[in-house]
Amino acid sequence: MEKMKGKNEREIPFWAAIIPLIVMIISIGFAVIAFGQDPHIPILIAAIAAGIVAYFYGFNWKEIEESVYNGIRLVLPGVAIIMLVGVVIGAWIGGGVVATMVYYGLKLISPSWFLVSITLICIIVSLSIGSSWSTMGTVGVAGMGIGMSMGLPAPMVAGAIISGSYFGDKMSPLSDTTIMASGLTKTDIVEHIKHMFYTTVPGLMIALIVYFFLGRNTAKTGVNSSGIQETLRSLQDNFVISPFLLIVPLIVIIMVARKVPAIPAIIVGIFLGFLCQVFVQGDSTGNAFSALYGGYVIESGNELVDELFNRGGLESMMFTVSLVLVAMAFGGILENTGMLQSILNQILKVAKTTKSIITATILSCFTMNVTCADQYISVVVPSRMYAKLYRDKRLHTKNLSRALEDGGTLTSVFVPWNSCALFIFGALGVSAFQYAPYAVLNFIVPIISIIYAFTGFTIEKISDTEALALEKEEKAAMNT
Repeated sequence: MEKMKGKNEREIPFWAAIIPLIVMIISIGFAVIAFGQDPHIPILIAAIAAGIVAYFYGFNWKEIEESVYNGIRLVLPGVAIIMLVGVVIGAWIGGGVVATMVYYGLKLISPSWFLVSITLICIIVSLSIGSSWSTMGTVGVAGMGIGMSMGLPAPMVAGAIISGSYFGDKMSPLSDTTIMASGLTKTDIVEHIKHMFYTTVPGLMIALIVYFFLGRNTAKTGVNSSGIQETLRSLQDNFVISPFLLIVPLIVIIMVARKVPAIPAIIVGIFLGFLCQVFVQGDSTGNAFSALYGGYVIESGNELVDELFNRGGLESMMFTVSLVLVAMAFGGILENTGMLQSILNQILKVAKTTKSIITATILSCFTMNVTCADQYISVVVPSRMYAKLYRDKRLHTKNLSRALEDGGTLTSVFVPWNSCALFIFGALGVSAFQYAPYAVLNFIVPIISIIYAFTGFTIEKISDTEALALEKEEKAAMNT
């Protein structure tokens, strides 16, 4: 991108920077809420508005175009995983892997304890592999089948899966967001995870209590036992059910836990699912290939089984992929033309005390999730903005790293056009508006974090000497 003369003249004021956001809110309200349309075009309109504002303040078309590409580049690894998860869902349904997990889940787990059980299972898997997406795209898919077969509402089941998956992702030393938050703030990763215990574990306890009562109330109102038995029979009639098929997800989990990158591990899972469909289920090779692209197709005569298993495939994720790309184009223009910084600078003006600084950090992270539609940006941008302010106020860096995860990583699931919420919609089939009330951990933890900020509980300070050392270290890094 070529340098422009009069750089200061290109600074976009706050009133102009919020125009694209206003356009987005009005467009989404008009198209999505009033007419029930998809959010792609409203966000595209907002991106056009952002481009017009940037052009008016001196950015040429080449720079605006590069801003779009920069935004999209950030999310390309995530897009690749989104597409592959669609393929692995098709492969595992076709191979009978998901049917086997659902079958034994219905056999072994009590309906009254299901929400608690699936939350804990997702925690274990996500802690082991450090990825909420991989957990939701594998164990989560089976969990949806089990829960819905028991008569539990899909949004409720999805909320429990999301809570468990994000607890493990947030607290795992293998998680990319955990590594990123600690690295960007120069906080020891063990110290970072320990500091998150104060907000995340109480949040989990509250979530498990809520899920216990929700599950017990479902059991009291009556679980359709005959429906469960009918589902079990339908699964046996349409799939070869074998505990050996559970080896497939186990292999993938072990690979990722042993630090094999997510994409190669998922590809192995796809290959194994494909082989299971051909050699275990006895299906044709053509149908197995069809399941990878267009999803698995079944006509069992059981409405619930058909709803659960007619899904997956690369094509099923194209809605999600296209919306992610449009949202990141919008976010890229806001970020790279300085509009985002202009908005956040207004927040910095009111952040004077410890409680307001930490609260502003959490709200800024959520703002990033709304405007830039990606949880990584929600961690990266505020980490750069607030580092000096935390040091000046003699706040330990782990206060910042915790706030970044509490406000950024967890709240990404509540923004319907955010890459995380879109992935969940593609994998679990439930929208953000539906599962939001049940993703208890994700909205309780930021609240707990803000309460701590106002009370001073667990907020750690540093000495003047430590602050000066950090400042010297930062200056040295900038000069190298």
